[in-house]
Amino acid sequence: MAADTTDIDDIRERARRWLADDPDPTSRDELTAVLDQLPTSAPELADRFAGPLTFGTAGLRGPLRAGPNGMNLAVVTQAAAGLVAWLAAQGGTGPLVIGYDARHGSRQFAERTAQVATGAGRAALLLPRPLPTPVLAYAVRQLGAVAGVMVTASHNPPQDNGYKVYLGAGLGGELGAGAQIVPPADAGIEAAIRAVGPLIQVPLGRPGDVLGDDLVASYVERATAVIAPDGPRDLTVAYTPLHGVGAAVLTAAFARAGFPVPGVVPEQAEPDPAFPTVSFPNPEEPGAVDLLIALADSTGADLAIANDPDADRCAVVVRDGAVPAAAGADRQSWRMLRGDEVGALLADHLMRRGVTGLYATTIVSSSLLRAMCAARGLPYDETLTGFKWIVRAGGGSAPLVYGYEEALGYCVAPDHVRDKDGITAALTVAELAAGLKAQGRTLTDRLDELAAEFGVHHTDQLSVRVDDLREIADAMARIRAATPTTLLGHPVDSTQDLLPEADVVILRTGAARVVIRPSGTEPKLKAYLEVVEPVPDGDVAAARARASAAIAQLRSEMSAALGL
Repeated sequence: MAADTTDIDDIRERARRWLADDPDPTSRDELTAVLDQLPTSAPELADRFAGPLTFGTAGLRGPLRAGPNGMNLAVVTQAAAGLVAWLAAQGGTGPLVIGYDARHGSRQFAERTAQVATGAGRAALLLPRPLPTPVLAYAVRQLGAVAGVMVTASHNPPQDNGYKVYLGAGLGGELGAGAQIVPPADAGIEAAIRAVGPLIQVPLGRPGDVLGDDLVASYVERATAVIAPDGPRDLTVAYTPLHGVGAAVLTAAFARAGFPVPGVVPEQAEPDPAFPTVSFPNPEEPGAVDLLIALADSTGADLAIANDPDADRCAVVVRDGAVPAAAGADRQSWRMLRGDEVGALLADHLMRRGVTGLYATTIVSSSLLRAMCAARGLPYDETLTGFKWIVRAGGGSAPLVYGYEEALGYCVAPDHVRDKDGITAALTVAELAAGLKAQGRTLTDRLDELAAEFGVHHTDQLSVRVDDLREIADAMARIRAATPTTLLGHPVDSTQDLLPEADVVILRTGAARVVIRPSGTEPKLKAYLEVVEPVPDGDVAAARARASAAIAQLRSEMSAALGL
């Protein structure tokens, strides 16, 4: 009992020191209320003080709550002060440009970042309103900024927020100009954050300068230049921003490009930080696009598109045959394309348009892109997961012209936005779909053509969400200690363990591949599965059926191997 009392006394004292330095009266009141509930609240208080949020290559991301292990004004003030100090220590010149989404706290965190920057003598430029992450990434390049900050938690649950950093050309180099940070920048910024003294000593300056809508117009103009100006435009699209910030920019881009303006799901059209119509604001989550499909069905849309809340990802939903309706008449069913399917479609489209240069993806994405590049004589590279690596693919050996990752992220114009961009991806998908429609064909028809040429590359994912991160570490330890020697009855002929560079294990047979890794942004363990089924007789449907059965068996085998 004495030890428990000592622990409570220790955490109470740490909380009181935090309160004395917290600049936000709202979070001070929140933390005081938790303190007042001791000893009952001891576990919650211990979690809030389990350690500071660590600044990594994804920046900061965590729950909105008082204390060092959460996103709040104190943590953001310290992060901004550390970032600004690091930029100065590196000799970086130019303004800091800051964007934000519509989540709880985002605008306040962005404005505080601007005040910290100006207080340190650096110009700060704020985007004019909540806008997509790709607009911030574009602004870093367009404005010659030393760096950019985007306040967003992307597709995380409503209670989260985050803080992403992009570097300009001066510190990021040619490949990293306008891209997310990579090591050792993350460690340097983290060290600078930890070196920040009492927050009362951090000087706060002017609010910064708010940029005009001309920047957004410039982004839209450059985005529409990604597609050919004279192609077919007859296409009916249903769209949802999932309560995020993508709608105004995407519809403006479609209109400027000459497409009919997409119909927008009314219940999800306006930004809403509560995300009231979805369990998780991620297009990949079950039920997230149900309202989108209903709109597409009722309006006779050719396809449906969803952005995640900060509009850097793009999901594509297509008609997929007829199913019996209750009234007796058939209605169309819909299917969300996998990220690998959209990734291959976009790559093939660019190749057919004659776009030459480096095509890149990640180690967890389908191997189809590699096969396409080999057959068509184009340079190819694959990287660790994340667009911070994709945009640096090839190390400058050839200019990057396209990159994608299976988690619905696509970069179709690296010179425009050196990151994933759900707006330009949606435009390019629309260009492809409209061109196929003019020929009486669909995106699924093109997928069948690719399968007939390269084989069915069927991918799936085993994803397990955990409450205790130790479960992930235990599962990774199990797979390393007892690595499967066969998959689908075939010997594993290649095993790669990417430690210490990355916590990833890769297993390969002649016709299957498994990549196992913890998620970088969520408390999940993921196993990425792929089966390649040849189509020797041209019967794509039969090959897809064989691949589907094989992937189901592979999922079962890996679930058992991971003990989850």
